[in-house]
Amino acid sequence: MKLIYRICITMGIFIAASGIGYIFRSIGFPDTNIVVVYLLAVLMTAWLARSFAFGFVASLLATFLYNYFFAEPIFTFSVNDPNYIVTIIIMTITALITSTLTSHVQRSATEAREKEAETKAIFDLTKHLTDADGMQDIAGIAVSAISAYFSCNAACLCYDEENQPDNTFIQQMPGGLQVHREVADPSGMKHRIDNLQSAADVGAEFHDWPIYGRESVLGLIRMPNDQATSMDEAQKRLLRSMIESIALAMDRFRSTELRTKTRDEVEKERYRANLLRAVSHDIRTPLSGMIGTTEMLLGMTDAEDPRNALLVSLQKSAGWLHSLVDNILNLTRLQNEDMSVNKQHEAVEEVIGGAISHMAARAPEYEITVDVPEELLLAPMDAKLIEQVMINLLDNAVKHTKPDKEIRISAGLNDKGDMVCFSVKDRGTGFRSIDLPNVFKMFYTSHNSPADAKQGIGIGLAICETIVKAHGGGIEARNREDGPGAEIEFTLPLEAQSDAKTR
Repeated sequence: MKLIYRICITMGIFIAASGIGYIFRSIGFPDTNIVVVYLLAVLMTAWLARSFAFGFVASLLATFLYNYFFAEPIFTFSVNDPNYIVTIIIMTITALITSTLTSHVQRSATEAREKEAETKAIFDLTKHLTDADGMQDIAGIAVSAISAYFSCNAACLCYDEENQPDNTFIQQMPGGLQVHREVADPSGMKHRIDNLQSAADVGAEFHDWPIYGRESVLGLIRMPNDQATSMDEAQKRLLRSMIESIALAMDRFRSTELRTKTRDEVEKERYRANLLRAVSHDIRTPLSGMIGTTEMLLGMTDAEDPRNALLVSLQKSAGWLHSLVDNILNLTRLQNEDMSVNKQHEAVEEVIGGAISHMAARAPEYEITVDVPEELLLAPMDAKLIEQVMINLLDNAVKHTKPDKEIRISAGLNDKGDMVCFSVKDRGTGFRSIDLPNVFKMFYTSHNSPADAKQGIGIGLAICETIVKAHGGGIEARNREDGPGAEIEFTLPLEAQSDAKTR
């Protein structure tokens, strides 16, 4: 349609110019006036047709028409008078230059209008996006703006925090109404977008343009196929600019939401830690009195006394509870960085011996095997904290192992000689595959324990991981390969690392 329109404009202008030329000749005006009329026709064609190609054709057409209708002999393309040849040459050159300049001016004006419209569209969109208070609100504003500027029923599909497309999307309808429509195949759409090799994904109803955030896809702008296929480069550039503004707004909202969520989680964690610390302190004082009283009563009764067995059971339970309270206090101190890691070169054998002595008092019926190098092995560590790690690991092994089964501690250098490896093995039931990824999570407890096993609250291994990582080491849990049972291994670097927690 545009081509036919331009052809009609060109024909009309030159018919009018030729008619005016005949009028000028009949009146007796000189031929220079007729040349000026044709030059004006070239200018008008280049301006109205808005095409350099039509301006160029108009320049040649003006020369041929003047030569045919007004240069002697008329109605032929031959020229008898040399003056006409000069006139025709000058007219051709002038017409070409005039057409070129006019086309450039017209193109510059068109580009200026397009950039002005693009700037206004982006400004209006950004102004409205600043007032948005959610992803769906951003999507609604984006759909409204794009539909208005492109005269179509655009749509927007948002992705959730897990980088999965929503099951519904918002689409603009005639009359300013916005509706929610279901997505036919969200997983298939995500797969196509993730493997997209072009600017947009072409579907049965929409062209989908991804909204890329800093880290992932935030959503899709959906343009109806008929509108998308008819867009020119200027419109595509405007659409891309609008999508970038929408992406910035979505990214800003996601970042604000994440900061708020993180701040709330930090506050909850702080309240939880303060509560645990307060409760632990309140329990610790009467618990110490209970332990002392139990020991005093044990000294006042004979082993044959039926009350002695009750007192021994009470003493063990009180000792286990006291250890649990200590673990809670240590955990809150480590998480709040109130406890510093004071690394000194300590003998590995002595640290293991201290942990075994502690466990011997609490579980004398268990026999613990120790494998350590014959030569003295020193490692930079906070002896008190690493001993607590060993106690927690042994306590965990005792809970899940019968007294007549093996519990083994080993220590030694790794193959590279830059780490000290500690290992605690038992012959219990081992870890379930579902438990292994979670055993070091706070308050996570296995559901595979025997009915008579002592249950904890899931902080012992979490404390071990915190202490080991504070030393710059690593810890790992797995099942034994040489039979039933579990194995927990942790490593400490031989070179002391200077960081914020090391003194």
